[in-house]
Amino acid sequence: MRCKELVKLLEKQGWEIKRIKGSHYYMGRDTQTLTVPVHNNDLAKGMLNALLKQAGLKQETWHEKNISRYIP
Repeated sequence: MRCKELVKLLEKQGWEIKRIKGSHYYMGRDTQTLTVPVHNNDLAKGMLNALLKQAGLKQETWHEKNISRYIP
């Protein structure tokens, strides 16, 4: 999954970009914060799973929403 695709999906889940510093997007929702590295390549499987976990989402949730093609 590309980094910007993950940012778009998180925005659909209620996350918003608070600030950008270099190649990192700092996103927030309520009192939670999440740092998403935005580079010109795909996110590694471990990084993607860690970001989904921090966002409070699980792989099963993504599969249920019919966007399983983004999970490597």
